Amino acid sequence: MRNKFVERMADTNKELLLVFTIIAFAGVINFFVSGQRLVLTFYNLPTIFAAYYFGRRRAVQTALASILIVGWINTINPVTLASSARIELKHLLAWSDLTIWGGFLLITAYAAGTLHEKEVHALKELRSTYYGVLQILNQFVSNDKYTQNHSYRVSVYAAQIGHHMGFSDDRIEDVRVAALLHDIGKLETSREVLYKAASLNDEEMQEMKSHVRKGIDLLSPVGGSLRRILPIILSHHDKFDGSGYHPTKGEDIPLEARIIGVADAYDSLVSDRPYRKAISPFEARDIILKGSGKDFDPRVVH
Repeated sequence: MRNKFVERMADTNKELLLVFTIIAFAGVINFFVSGQRLVLTFYNLPTIFAAYYFGRRRAVQTALASILIVGWINTINPVTLASSARIELKHLLAWSDLTIWGGFLLITAYAAGTLHEKEVHALKELRSTYYGVLQILNQFVSNDKYTQNHSYRVSVYAAQIGHHMGFSDDRIEDVRVAALLHDIGKLETSREVLYKAASLNDEEMQEMKSHVRKGIDLLSPVGGSLRRILPIILSHHDKFDGSGYHPTKGEDIPLEARIIGVADAYDSLVSDRPYRKAISPFEARDIILKGSGKDFDPRVVH
């Protein structure tokens, strides 16, 4: 509830910023420019920016604010729109000019904002399709049922943690995808090692650890947004105190990887493994809390 309130306040502040931008344009442009119709073109800019960044609703609201401010200025002191130049009254802006300009501004706001929202909608559909393809890929590459379901659960937990920490939608999506594919390297890990009920010997442990590098090798040829998640996958077994798969520690480990590390550990603890039974969520929580500052980032844990 608190996060939604903060997001609404942020949107309101952005809109107020646009209104203040309009007022600033009115003062600066009217001071330096003496052509009335040229002055009006500068009032189009906040509307265009609003359409590009915030969509149709904000664009139309900004356009209305521009029209109201220009109309107010033209009513109170028509000469203001002509700056300090000496212009005869008959050459000042007529209300018909302002009406035509305002109409075109509203049309521009509506059309540009609609195009922006269609683009955002198409991007969301593309992301949904992309995530669906990743899930299908995860079904094919899993050597065992545990790895498949484990990766999905870790992706859900990691995305929830990222949302709680205030990540943007794009960053949450990176965390989700990295978590979904974090164990993809186990495709090339032997089933004997994956299913072994006893403790792994040194050679088997090295093979298990190699799944991180193997996963990077599998994903490296893929371009696009998947390239962003490679450092996350590479670091997801690194410990906060530097005792993990790599000597990297603390803030040098990508925050997304630190999040996946917590989600990965939690799901491993509450799930049955070949070498032990699952423990309760409360016991898993206590173990993770004890590992805060050692295995896990305290910011993520708390």
